Amino acid sequence: MSCRIASTGARPTGDQARSPVPHHDSVRSLTEPREAVAAPASPARRVFLTGSASAAGLLLAGCAIRPPRQEGPTAVELAERNAAMMYRAMPEEPFPIPAVDLKKVDPRYYRTTVPDPTGAPPGTVYVDTANFYLYLVEENGMARRYGVGLGRAGFAWSGRARIAWKKEWPTWTPPDEMIARQPELAPYSADNGGMPPGLGNPLGARALYIFQGKVDTLYRIHGTAEAWSIGRAVSSGCVRLLNQDVIDLYDRVPPDTPIIVA
Repeated sequence: MSCRIASTGARPTGDQARSPVPHHDSVRSLTEPREAVAAPASPARRVFLTGSASAAGLLLAGCAIRPPRQEGPTAVELAERNAAMMYRAMPEEPFPIPAVDLKKVDPRYYRTTVPDPTGAPPGTVYVDTANFYLYLVEENGMARRYGVGLGRAGFAWSGRARIAWKKEWPTWTPPDEMIARQPELAPYSADNGGMPPGLGNPLGARALYIFQGKVDTLYRIHGTAEAWSIGRAVSSGCVRLLNQDVIDLYDRVPPDTPIIVA
């Protein structure tokens, strides 16, 4: 079917003269769908699109994989690490000392440095029997504090004296009155040479001997492997510190160091 209008030979009049006959392609363009042409974006739309792109960028940045945050140890963790170092095993000793089982020791009896509560001159050893502490008074108003256990003899004497001498891995000689109460200790009497040094010796790794003038008070500061006894009153002995603590104290106090037991 032709889309042209047939000519009749008559002269076109009226609207026909003013309206040219549409070309075939023009007619097709009127009947076939045309591709949509995007209108230019309005200013408001441009702002919206720009904001959406920025938000998407931030969202992607938030989804990026980041390394885990590194948090430092807590105060409790630091204290536990410090205690583990202080009370480590000491294989370098003549009788190797095992690490302290810290579950058996109240943390308030760990070795530490505190403001001096004694008022004693620097260099003085001060035993606070009421609170189970031993202090070594230092300069600048500070003191090194150790937890102690106290045997019956530890409560039996108080006053001022001096550390006359000290010994590493001492021999233990029970007094005659103790042997009378505990005959099984007779093999360790003075006549038999006492108990040789070692981890099983009640005086532990070190002993400090307390004299008033030239008189032995029979008062001793010594080591122990019995961690559970620190901070407690026990049946025997004088002033006992953990072996690691008595070694630390031994290395800091020379002979003739003054001592106060209160």
